[in-house]
Amino acid sequence: MGKLLMKGNEVIAEAAVHAGCKYFFGYPITPQSELVAYMARRLPEAGGLFLQAESEIAAINMVYGAAGTGVRVMTSSSSPGFSLKQEGISYLAGAELPALIVNIARGGPGLGNIQPAQSDYFQVTKGGGHGDYNIPVLAPATLQEIIDLIREAFEIADRYRTPVILLGDGMLGQMMEAVEFPEKPAVKETHKEWTTTGTRGDGAPRVITSLDLNAESLEQRNEHLQRKFASIRQNEARFETLYCEDADYFVVAYGTVARIAVNAVKKARKDGVKAGLIRPITLWPFPLQPFIDTRDRAKGYLAVEMSAGQMVDDVRLSVNGRAAVSFFGRTGGVVPTQEEIYEQLIITAGGGDVNENGI
Repeated sequence: MGKLLMKGNEVIAEAAVHAGCKYFFGYPITPQSELVAYMARRLPEAGGLFLQAESEIAAINMVYGAAGTGVRVMTSSSSPGFSLKQEGISYLAGAELPALIVNIARGGPGLGNIQPAQSDYFQVTKGGGHGDYNIPVLAPATLQEIIDLIREAFEIADRYRTPVILLGDGMLGQMMEAVEFPEKPAVKETHKEWTTTGTRGDGAPRVITSLDLNAESLEQRNEHLQRKFASIRQNEARFETLYCEDADYFVVAYGTVARIAVNAVKKARKDGVKAGLIRPITLWPFPLQPFIDTRDRAKGYLAVEMSAGQMVDDVRLSVNGRAAVSFFGRTGGVVPTQEEIYEQLIITAGGGDVNENGI
């Protein structure tokens, strides 16, 4: 197939098709509307079904129905639309249905704007909807990485019978880069005994629901879910580190901000500051290992986000009081620059107070 120059939203859609996605239900909202438009053309060509729902709420409930048949299904939205899907996402988690949900985040709160932001972190990592649940969250930093993570997302969804979120931002959705897709889609067709495709008289009828009016049996369901979440925490955390072997100070950033932070770290090292980068790839489960490996020798951590400070809470929990954790963020769709991150890193290394509001 060779390398193709594509927009991020289109890469997500094509990667999903390559990963075996057959059904897409969605609703256009900037800055992810190109994803919906691409799927409208591409998915029928691949033998799948595209349907533009009348609302985000309708779309997520259509995902629920399709997921119950065992097919690979997805939806996508951006921050306000993603918020509307929360009830349905909780239903998917409670009913243990695999699906891929893409959020290309934009500035908020409220309608905000269409600029990139990372202020949906709490919503995607802490449940978002009602009840005790978590969802695996993958955060790509490049368009090529999207291709790998989309495939992993569907595999994780099937392996654990869970919805999975791919979190990007408006910058990732709108940028263009050269990407290369695998020559052949590698999709393993597996029989799923729980699907509602009919027993044909062989066994009892199958029912998929998150409703359980008996308190004791609902508690048992919750205990089962918590055991599953514990298994995901143990087995599915992913991260990348750069220059961490000899570093004293660590920048922690994910997604597109991590790409900017790399150059700030490189500049700091040239200027004599032993800096490293920790990039969480899974936001849930949040990767503890790079902090376990560094926190006893670290002189400080700097969490950088396009938010008022959300991932920084997980960084502090992971560091567990062993070293100082500072935060630098820009909000409202403002993207932190390499120079700003470098400046805050130098302040961190000098023992000063980082300007937490980014102004």
